[in-house]
Amino acid sequence: MPALLADIERLVTCESPSSDLAAVARSAEVVAAVGADRLGAAPERIVLDGRTHLRWRLGSGPRRVLLLGHHDTVWPQGTLERLPFGIRDGVLRGPGCFDMKAGLAMAFHVLAALGAPDGVTLLVTGDEELGSPSSRELIESEAAGCAAALVLEASADGGALKTERKGVSRYEVLVRGRAAHAGLEPERGVNAAVESAHQILAVAALGDPATGTTVTPTLLSAGTSTNTVAAQGQFAVDVRVRDAAEQTRVDLALKALVPRIAGAEVEVTGGPNRPPLAAAASAALYGRAVELARRLGIAVPGSAAVGGASDGNFTAGIGIPTLDGLGAVGGGAHADDEHVIVGELPTRTALLASLVDDLLTSAGPPAPEATATGPAVPDPTPHHRQPTEFGGSTR
Repeated sequence: MPALLADIERLVTCESPSSDLAAVARSAEVVAAVGADRLGAAPERIVLDGRTHLRWRLGSGPRRVLLLGHHDTVWPQGTLERLPFGIRDGVLRGPGCFDMKAGLAMAFHVLAALGAPDGVTLLVTGDEELGSPSSRELIESEAAGCAAALVLEASADGGALKTERKGVSRYEVLVRGRAAHAGLEPERGVNAAVESAHQILAVAALGDPATGTTVTPTLLSAGTSTNTVAAQGQFAVDVRVRDAAEQTRVDLALKALVPRIAGAEVEVTGGPNRPPLAAAASAALYGRAVELARRLGIAVPGSAAVGGASDGNFTAGIGIPTLDGLGAVGGGAHADDEHVIVGELPTRTALLASLVDDLLTSAGPPAPEATATGPAVPDPTPHHRQPTEFGGSTR
């Protein structure tokens, strides 16, 4: 535990806002150093569009398991002065600790304890909080052919694993009108602000609570001065969907928007950013995690469907079984109260270790435990890799 906490501190105290290329590069060096200390090997540094991603390919055999995380955060440079790293009353705090630097440290300790197992790839990207514009193809290529992708994002409430994530689409709606003096001759103008209002109402109406689809106009601007008919307006749209059919429906509807005011023009850019992570993509892996938790004698994690997306959406989108939320237990992602529950780290790390090991050594899901009336079955956890070193118990 002291070594794990020390590694988390090293990662958290190197700030890494996604928008700051120099900060992301510095963070990548710290992540690389921590990983090299634990795994005895330096990662490959992959720089795409100026952003540094790190890849450890362990062993020389076929790729079986992908561990996936990111080291960039939403916090601007200097946040540590206001929200310093610290541990008090069993709670660890600091910008990015929960989302998701504790998960990275856990991955390093798990792979070290398992002897840097052959067939595992650990990929740590540097642009996830931006929607992974440079790393998406890298993620998908590393996941291709793997038996499973395990995502080290933080848990859902109460330590639940994330078994379903909504797909995300992002759009910009640009409205063009014609300027005119608002007092002398407003009738000669074409008001882009009013046209924007019509379009916002049309866009918001595309949401469907019955299917869980949300279509939310967000950032908005129009006009240049208070006494001029607005010649231009624009607004952003955030779309979240549970299935690909809904993502397609909303995409077609947004790209079919037409002006409501004569003389106005409407242009829509953007589209789907991440496909949905459907429950079917995680069902078998979640069942495996539940059975392994029972075998370890630790609390069985719940499951949760969440609106936020992750790089696990990409791996699920190309058909790779994916389980998300395997990182730290805590809360406050992207908020001032971001935190990790220290007491949950040992059992959480033990579960991750057992899941990786089981995927590498077992062709299928673990068999059910023996019951009072049924035959005994062998424990799939190899006895030379007892998870008790993380604080978990066996039974």
